[in-house]
Amino acid sequence: MPIGMTEALLIAGAIVLLFGASRLPQVMGALGKGIREFKRAVREDDEPKKQTKEREEQGEQGEERQVE
Repeated sequence: MPIGMTEALLIAGAIVLLFGASRLPQVMGALGKGIREFKRAVREDDEPKKQTKEREEQGEQGEERQVE
């Protein structure tokens, strides 16, 4: 169920009422920073798995070369 323009405006209005117009940039900045940190952590978590998989593949290729 997609969010229409009316619903988006109501949500934005509620956020402004909750946090106030002066504090809103701080809240959005913190939210963006949190999202960036999360993405970086996910990428860093995936890198060791990729490196291990690449090493295993290289090891298998090395074994195949020795057998030939």
